[in-house]
Formats: sequence, C-alpha cells, structure tokens
Amino acid sequence: MEVVIALGLILALFAVLGSGLWIGLSLLAVALVGMEFFTSRPVGDSMMLTIWSHTSSWTLTALPLFLWMGEILFRSKLSSDMFKGLAPWLERLPGRLLHVNVVGCTIFAAISGSSAATCATIGKMTLPELKKRGYPDNISVGTLAGAGTLGLLIPPSIIMIVYGVAANVSISKLFLAGVIPGLLLAALFMGYIAVWALLNKDKIPAPDARMSFGQMVYASRHLIPVVALIVLVLGGIYSGIATATEAAALGVGGALLLAKIEGSLNWSKFKEGLVAACRVYCMIGLILAGAAFLTLAMGFIGLPRHLAEFIGSLQLSPFALMLLLIVFFIALGCFLDGISMVVLTIAVLLPTVEAAGFDLVWFGIFIVLVVEMAQITPPVGFNLFVIQGLTRREIMWIARTAFPLFVLMIFAVIATYFMPDIVLWLPNRM
Repeated sequence: MEVVIALGLILALFAVLGSGLWIGLSLLAVALVGMEFFTSRPVGDSMMLTIWSHTSSWTLTALPLFLWMGEILFRSKLSSDMFKGLAPWLERLPGRLLHVNVVGCTIFAAISGSSAATCATIGKMTLPELKKRGYPDNISVGTLAGAGTLGLLIPPSIIMIVYGVAANVSISKLFLAGVIPGLLLAALFMGYIAVWALLNKDKIPAPDARMSFGQMVYASRHLIPVVALIVLVLGGIYSGIATATEAAALGVGGALLLAKIEGSLNWSKFKEGLVAACRVYCMIGLILAGAAFLTLAMGFIGLPRHLAEFIGSLQLSPFALMLLLIVFFIALGCFLDGISMVVLTIAVLLPTVEAAGFDLVWFGIFIVLVVEMAQITPPVGFNLFVIQGLTRREIMWIARTAFPLFVLMIFAVIATYFMPDIVLWLPNRM
C-alpha cells in the first residue's frame, strides 16, 4: 500500500512540475498532500521544523557567497582577460583556440562554483572570437557545452555544498575530491578536440602570427588576477586556514577588490550582481526547503525503505548498481535541474549506497559527474539553455554537438569506479 501511495505522489509531482509551477512550490505541495492524507504526523509542526533545520545550516552560507563571487566576476573584465592570456599558449596545439573553451572553463570553474555561470561567461568571450576567426560552429558550441559543466566538478562547487549538507559529508573533502576528476575530464575534452582537429585539418583556420616566448609570457599577465583569486579561495580551504564558508567570503572580498582595481566595478554592477545572486539563492533555498519536506513525507510513507528493499532484492553487484544509477540520474536530469536531483534523491539512496560499500565522498563526485551529464541532456539541460541564449540555435542541435563530450563523461564515471583513487587520493592525504 505504501508503495502505491509513494508512486502516486511521484506521478503527481511530475504532473505538477509539468504544469510549470515553480519546482520548490511543487515539492512543498506534493509533500503537504502526502503528509496530510497518508500519515498521522501534524503537518504544520513537521513542515516548520524540517524547513528550518535544512535551510539554517551554517555550512549552507557558503552557497550565496560563491554565487555572489561568480556574479561579480561575470560582470567584470577579469573573465575577458583570460582569453587574452590563454590564446597565445594554445595556438600550437591541434585545434588551436578551440582549447580556450576547455582551459577557460577549467580556470573559471575554480572561482565560480556554477556550471551556468561558467558556460555563460566563457561563452560570451570565446564564441564571438572563434566565429570571427573561422572556427566551425558545431565544434565551438559542443566543446563549450561540455566544458561548461566543469563548473560543477572543479571546486568550489555549489552542488558539492548541497550534497555535503544533505549527506553530512565534509565539504572540504568533497572539494579536494573534485580536483583530479575535474582535471582528468578537462584533459579528455582537450584530447577530443585534438583528435577532431587532426581528422578535420581543412576546417581549422590558419594560425595567427606566432609570438616569441617573451611575448607569450607578457600576454600571460592578464591571468594574474584570476590565478590570485583561485589561490586565495582554494588555498584558504586546502591549507586549513579557512572553512568553505570563510573561503567564500574571502573570494567575494577578493573579487570586489580586483573588479575595483581594474575599473569595472560601479554601484550599478554591484547592485546587479547582488540582486542576481540573491535571486538564484532564493530559488535554490526554496527547492531545498521543498525537497527536505518531501523527503520527510516520503520517509513517513515508507518509500526509502521499500526502494532500498527493492534494489537489495535485485542483488546487483556494485558495478551494476552504479550503471543503474547512471541511467536513473540521466533520466531524472531530463526533467529536473541538478540541485533538485540531489536534494530529492540523496536521503532515499544513501542507505542503499552505503550498503553497497560506496564511499560517500566518492559517491558525491559520482553524483556531480552524472549531474554534469544532465546539464547537456535535453529537454531540461541548463547549459543547453545558456548556449541557446548566446547562439539562438535549437536545443537539439546544441545537444547533438555536445554528445561526444557526453560520452567522455560516461567514460570518466566508469574510470572513477575502477580507479577510485582518482577521486579519493587527494582527500585521503590532506
């Protein structure tokens, strides 16, 4: 009976989500119905206590600060300076300036924490430049869509903070765990670009006039502010001097200072960045509150227990369970954003995951990787929406251009399963 009720509520949730109602309100509405009609718990008290306990966490305060830091950088000249600093060093690689998409996203991911912000910021810099220089649209757009997802994996990462709070896992360890997989994925993307360029030499425009080594070094001065900010934020966390929240505050202060020094910070942009960060955080906060209450309702109805029993009855090997979870999260990603996926599923899946012997830090990186795939999976792929806004192309065309990078992400997930030290080596030694 509990299974039927739970499945009915899940179907009701998808129906409400399909109606266009805000995700957070949809979650709250379905949870209210479940608690009111199918449990004996007092709804008002349960809702207030659950929402307060899940939204008042001190750890969660890092989230709006990292969002604000990303908004400041998005509105400053620091992001455009990256192109000037990177371009001379990448001219000699197969694929030339196409690598700026990947390297630029990798660097910006280390200071933004957001996939959408990374994709939008780097896209605004690189797509016009690549088009002007004659690079094909499909490879330019596809590599940007895939590389933009690094904003979730390379720390600091907003979704890692959400997972860490939901699963009670150290955020600093999650940040450390994301470094090597993030660099591995960036290397795979660059390898794909190089192979594509070697197979399509006629589609790569002629190189610009070569710079001397001294000129290249001089052009790299544009990277100094961005590198300094990365060292400030990540150095504070990894050295143990600052918590994730304190490092986020340092990042905001550093971003404001750098934007002021290079002359792009004014009162109007300050307000725009603050309002944009507040708006995004309010959306995330509402989703977190709704998901926490829905998780509580499902717990009282019995869904987590029955799901764990069902998966246990399948007697899957850990590898088969991982493959099943990949399919599950990719399917879920067709309808929900990454944060909603995490907060809706973690409480339900953790008992099964722990029983299978998965390390929770490793599983956090696994979740981030599969959510990255969902970012470029139609119809609800956030990076696809961002690039559509930049290029005015159709969603399905953008998804097709990003498909090779989607395949590389699947390869990365499987690699981390067979070689877990890719994820766990760094956090186990710090």
